Amino acid sequence: MAADVPGRGCVGVCACGEPSDGGSPSLQGVGFLIHRGGCPQPNLQNRNVCLKIKSQNPHCDKADQFDNLEKHTQWGIDVLEKYIKFVKERTEIELSYAKQLRNLSKKYQPKKNSKEEEEYRYTSTRAFLATLNEMNDYAGQHEVISENMTSLIIGELTRYVQELKQERKSHFHDGRKAQQHIETCWKQLEASKRRFERDCKEADRAQQYFEKMDADINVTKADVEKARQQAQLRHQMAEDSKAEYSSTLQKFNSEQHDHYYTHIPNIFQKIQEMEERRIVRIGESMKTFADVDRQVIPIIGKCLDEITKAAESVDHKNDSQMVIEAFKSGFEPPGDVDFEDFTQPMKRTVSESSLSNSRGDGKYEPKFGGKSKGKLWPFIKKNKLSLKLGAGPEDFSNLPPEQRRKKLQQKVDELNKDIQKEMDQRDALTKMKDVYIKNPQMGDAASVDHRLSELEQNIEKLRLEVQKFEGWLADVEGRLPARTEQARRQSGLYEAQNTSAVNSCAQDRESSPDGSYTEEQSQETEMKVPATDFDDEFDDEEPLPTIGTCKALYTFEGQNEGTISVAEGEMLYVIEEDKGDGWTRIRRNEDEEGYVPTSYVEVYLDKNAKDVYKSLQKISE
Repeated sequence: MAADVPGRGCVGVCACGEPSDGGSPSLQGVGFLIHRGGCPQPNLQNRNVCLKIKSQNPHCDKADQFDNLEKHTQWGIDVLEKYIKFVKERTEIELSYAKQLRNLSKKYQPKKNSKEEEEYRYTSTRAFLATLNEMNDYAGQHEVISENMTSLIIGELTRYVQELKQERKSHFHDGRKAQQHIETCWKQLEASKRRFERDCKEADRAQQYFEKMDADINVTKADVEKARQQAQLRHQMAEDSKAEYSSTLQKFNSEQHDHYYTHIPNIFQKIQEMEERRIVRIGESMKTFADVDRQVIPIIGKCLDEITKAAESVDHKNDSQMVIEAFKSGFEPPGDVDFEDFTQPMKRTVSESSLSNSRGDGKYEPKFGGKSKGKLWPFIKKNKLSLKLGAGPEDFSNLPPEQRRKKLQQKVDELNKDIQKEMDQRDALTKMKDVYIKNPQMGDAASVDHRLSELEQNIEKLRLEVQKFEGWLADVEGRLPARTEQARRQSGLYEAQNTSAVNSCAQDRESSPDGSYTEEQSQETEMKVPATDFDDEFDDEEPLPTIGTCKALYTFEGQNEGTISVAEGEMLYVIEEDKGDGWTRIRRNEDEEGYVPTSYVEVYLDKNAKDVYKSLQKISE
């Protein structure tokens, strides 16, 4: 019986299917042997599937490999997430940089309807404005970089990381499951082996006991027979355990072969492919990172080229000429100042070539000498003061000839634009009237007649105004055109008034003890210009139609020009709705109208009048 127990110098079979050396020790007498130096066939599907003896359980090494692979793949995911975070911070930097560039460009943009806007007529300032606009486009390209990196790298990699985590979890779940299965088979083999070993030992002891009883002459024949039967029973149990152990061993060898040559290699292969895809993906993302920058380089280069082109367009000669045209006065330089002989009492000589030699010709001719120094151009200070007070002459006669010509030309252009605007409104209303005539259900044609008459009157007044300013412009340019009797009379009246005002200033200077004059006197004379017949025409303008009524909620003292005082609870007519500036135009009677704060009144607009009013407003816009 003892000779039949395997593991005592017998030749076993390795897990790889190769016979092991007969001298190799077995595991506690088990016929399953493992090569001490490793399997002679390490390259079946995985080079590391064969085991080396490190512990009693040969499957612990595989569990260690799974732990190592799990740590490595987790490290790969961490690297991917770190790269995503890096790209995200880069996009935030690009957005912040673009925002700062846009704010910088906006900060230095000229404000509308301001003095800065006038300064941008020079080539140098226009080049600077072009640079600001190009910097705005330059900032837009950095925003494009941020958007593309967010969509092409961050979004794609974030989704891929989620898929990678799920795939990794699935592979390691399959590996753990296979590992647990082979360990369960190993435990079953160990239990079968221990049972076989125990039964063999019990059979040996029963055989020895039978032999001892058979050799003892003092033992009865019944006891010997009982010992023999017990020995046979134990031998039969050992044989059964041997058969079970042999079957379990064959099953384990088959399971182990599938485990190390099929299941585990497949799982390792999937993990390897997963890891390689991750490496390829992060490499492609780095390439995309560079391509996103490279795509905007041509546009950024174009922006820089436009800045260079704007810089090359700067023309110093042109800018200098514009300054000359803007500030040239048109006056001739003054002549030499003659010597004044103070040896003769109270007698001062005046040079014929001096600016101050003509007191009676109605021009500003200041003296030179004494306290009158620095008054070579008296119109300069006077012009500034009159502009502050808003009391400059209508024909700009207080300006130098060249400046006056420009102002008159500008005024003529503005009036022509106003005429064109009024004519456009008239044409629009005429078309509306025709539509109302053809389709009476759309509106009353007679409702626009009043507005049409107002527009005709405004156009006529503006044309007379243009004729007046064109006459003054022709006087300045030395080519007086044929004008109507009314325009000629108005121009002559104004010239006479202007001449008397200048003569008055000259007399003031002459009567001054030190030869100088005061600005206050000339200003008072300048501001006392009586209204012409032309101004009276505007006073006869028909009043605006009422569009509703209002009730004063509070008392308002209208002290400024254009406002009207109201008492609390007073009912008035509304003739112009608040246009967003916080003021409403109202009328008390035919002679009293003005503006009050919108918050001081409660407005009740007439619906029909409001609709007509809004229609006219849209047409005018």
